[in-house]
Amino acid sequence: MPRHPAFASTLAGITGSVYSRLAHKLATYQGEIYPLHVGDTYLPPAEGCRAENFTEATHPGMHRYTAPQGRLDLLDAIIDRTARTQGLGAERGEVLVTAGATGGLGAVIGAIVNPGDEVVILAPFWPLIAGIVRTFGAVPVLVPFFGVASDAASAEAALAAAITDRTVAVYWNTPSNPTGLVIPGDWLEALVGLARRHDLWILADEVYEHYAWGAPHVYTRPLAPERTFSTHSFSKAYGMAGNRCGFMIGPAAAMEAARKVSTHSFYAAPTVAQLCARAALAGPGDAWAADAATKYAAVGRAAAERLGLPAPAGSTFLFVDVADGLDDRGLAGFLEDVVEEGVFLAPGESFGPYPTHVRLCYTAAPPDVVLRGVEVVARRLGR
Repeated sequence: MPRHPAFASTLAGITGSVYSRLAHKLATYQGEIYPLHVGDTYLPPAEGCRAENFTEATHPGMHRYTAPQGRLDLLDAIIDRTARTQGLGAERGEVLVTAGATGGLGAVIGAIVNPGDEVVILAPFWPLIAGIVRTFGAVPVLVPFFGVASDAASAEAALAAAITDRTVAVYWNTPSNPTGLVIPGDWLEALVGLARRHDLWILADEVYEHYAWGAPHVYTRPLAPERTFSTHSFSKAYGMAGNRCGFMIGPAAAMEAARKVSTHSFYAAPTVAQLCARAALAGPGDAWAADAATKYAAVGRAAAERLGLPAPAGSTFLFVDVADGLDDRGLAGFLEDVVEEGVFLAPGESFGPYPTHVRLCYTAAPPDVVLRGVEVVARRLGR
């Protein structure tokens, strides 16, 4: 029991910075900066979908609280979109607008785990998920998956080996952050079948759903709507990371429980962010995303080619093994060296047990800037 000046024991396994301990040098670096460490976009949101497009005169109450579940017009727009994209509709009670996908996953995990429960996470993984699981007293169980599984059978076997009588849920992210891989449909069917046989919840993180070009994105929820939480983000979909707005779709009873967590944590997603999100879903957003996907795919292919890697199938990242460029200082030394040339990368250990990898986001700056930063990395690796 922590008393002053102690802190919660659940924080012991959670790092304060998940991207790079060198990120603070951004503010003092002299010269061109290549900020490839954080997953973001250089593109502003679509016209008509920006905070500057909304005023109190045209949207009375825009600076007030909205309903904790989300604005009704946004909930209905999400429902309409879901029927089109997933081929499976939803009811209002199955949708929760959240403070980013991060807030949504936190609300859902808070609703489905007890202290000591296990959540299996397919790795490499989005770095905040393990910390969210730990925050609620559960145990993240990391399973090497991307780049390891080679077909539906091996995918199922990898997950099966990690399931115990304490497992309550499994998390996967497709298109994948950080690998740029997309889980094929037959693999998902095998994974879902296993989750159903073990009575597990499924956390399907699909925030990069618009950005799959090497392989089609397959939604998980239609395969098992009774146990799946579908995770979505206006940040990633439409270039609105600073707005902090996303949404979750899941079984109605479970979403009612998740709303209890969200109401007592962030209460409601920002009202202005929801106005921007509603405007995006009215049409401009999908056109913006289609154009962004074309741009992203092109720079992703160019960056991968320069580094001697396969082209990414989706998302906005490359996961690069830099073992050949390490000396006795290990990955920390490599990251320090590239920072000296203005390149900021995310360390592989933020994404699982990957001490010789870095994650590179190729959309966080304009393509010419990204490719100059990639050139520094390639040179450091002797490529």
